[in-house]
Amino acid sequence: MTQNPYDIPSDPAKRRSAAITDGPDRAPARAMLKATGFTDQDLARPIIGVATTWIETMPCNLNQRDLAKKVKEGVREAGGTPMEFNTVSVSDGVSMGTEGMRASLVSREVIADSSELVSRGHLFDVLVCLVGCDKTIPAAAMALGRLDIPGLVLYNGSIAAGRYNGRDVTIQDVFEAVGSHAAGTMSPQEVHAIESVACPGAGACGGQFTANTMSMALDLLGISPAGLNGIPALRPEKDDAAVEAGRLAMRLVRDDVRPSSIVTRESIDNAIAGVAASGGSTNGVLHLLAIAEEFGIPLSIDDFDTIAERTPVVANLKPGGEFVAADLYEAGGVALVTRELIKRGLVHGGASNVDGRTIDEIAGAVSETAGQRVIVPIEEPLSPTGGLAILRGNLSPEGCVVKLAGHERRLHRGPARVFESEEQCFAAVKDQAIRPDDVIVIRYEGPAGGPGMREMLHVTAAIVGEGLGEDVALITDGRFSGATHGLMVGHVAPEAARGGAIAFVHEGDEIVIDVDARTLTLNVPEDVLAARAEGWTPPEPRYRGGVLAKYAALVSTASQGAVTRPTGLPGT
Repeated sequence: MTQNPYDIPSDPAKRRSAAITDGPDRAPARAMLKATGFTDQDLARPIIGVATTWIETMPCNLNQRDLAKKVKEGVREAGGTPMEFNTVSVSDGVSMGTEGMRASLVSREVIADSSELVSRGHLFDVLVCLVGCDKTIPAAAMALGRLDIPGLVLYNGSIAAGRYNGRDVTIQDVFEAVGSHAAGTMSPQEVHAIESVACPGAGACGGQFTANTMSMALDLLGISPAGLNGIPALRPEKDDAAVEAGRLAMRLVRDDVRPSSIVTRESIDNAIAGVAASGGSTNGVLHLLAIAEEFGIPLSIDDFDTIAERTPVVANLKPGGEFVAADLYEAGGVALVTRELIKRGLVHGGASNVDGRTIDEIAGAVSETAGQRVIVPIEEPLSPTGGLAILRGNLSPEGCVVKLAGHERRLHRGPARVFESEEQCFAAVKDQAIRPDDVIVIRYEGPAGGPGMREMLHVTAAIVGEGLGEDVALITDGRFSGATHGLMVGHVAPEAARGGAIAFVHEGDEIVIDVDARTLTLNVPEDVLAARAEGWTPPEPRYRGGVLAKYAALVSTASQGAVTRPTGLPGT
């Protein structure tokens, strides 16, 4: 008797994909999949989605096609069938200081949405996300939170440092060179020489900027296999890490290990501690709030202040420190940071990682390179408290974020210099119209007002490059690159476009930033402020159609992670 071709048994781990591939009724679906090269045997195995954010507009994600092949190799070795797909990415470094930067934070939502959509549409059993540039990392975690199917996130690694005049340089140095050129202290030839060597190949920005901050956060969050994210992009070990990620994905699906069992309030606290201890990017606040939201875990902006206040800085990393991410890897990796935090009980050691180990076990197995200077003992920290703080006051009643790593100032009082956009401010900096003690105010750059909450590295780096980094302060309802340093206050909420007090600041008003008191104060009488509010009208939207208009209509405040939410549902 001829064997029934539909009697090929499916792997029990096909908890979702069997609905697409199994039985005579699914013959049309299998016909389509066979056209792409899959066999009956392939379709009887668990189907693993391999998401990449590869794009040719930046080095940050450029090695992902190669890594995806290695992930798929590991999946096949472990008895699964990988299916690769691609989603979008927007380069902050390329778009910085232009209208294109408005797309950056919006891309986080689009990446999460599209990864979720493809995974739901094709009923993947597992999802492996390859990430690189800033927004791709939290977006992948957000998608896994929504789906709650077995999965993991693998960072494609940091770029190598460039070399200029015998020292390491990064993209931060190029942005600051622009300011030095405007101040007349650097020639066009010198700027060109730095730009030509700062980014020597594939990989995300090299300092503890947003990409490496979020890579470390996901390592401590447990959703990335411990130690694999930190391998630099072009090291041979990265290929091995990708193969291991593919094998691990199959273990996760066979054991039905869901992201919700890994990402808990304790693991989020661990991730926040990692951001604080490494002098990481203020974008970590925005992104961890968004991840918590997607996992349904209560988290407040004030929790970041509580954790940062008790967490010393132990990582000597750029932009506030000396070393880059590749140096951290050579020293022993993120587990070295974790080991120091465990000494003081500053992380939850029993929290799980997708690789099956606990934080305690990972830190206990770390191998420290003799003589390394990247991570210092917690008994002798670089700073007794973490690299960020949350401020409130009449200028930001919902809270805002100040970066502390890389400068010593904790109090600044000065006159407001008000700009309605980043471009206006950059023109003033370039014309050397900013003076010591000024408090630069850049508004209408928030999540809805921008829209997209542009980063201000174009401006902040130019300020530093002109030699004003220690003499002025800046506040904005936009946000900052992880490469930003100096007394900079971002994420001011409510934002100007939604009637926040930052909209009512006038040129010359006195503003006081007091980090120790955790306050951001506009020294204007309440009745005057009320009168200004009474006469204020919202600006016309910059976009009336398309993705940016949709985002502006749906986005939450920065103090809630700037996530998009459907309207018309209970609680929205």
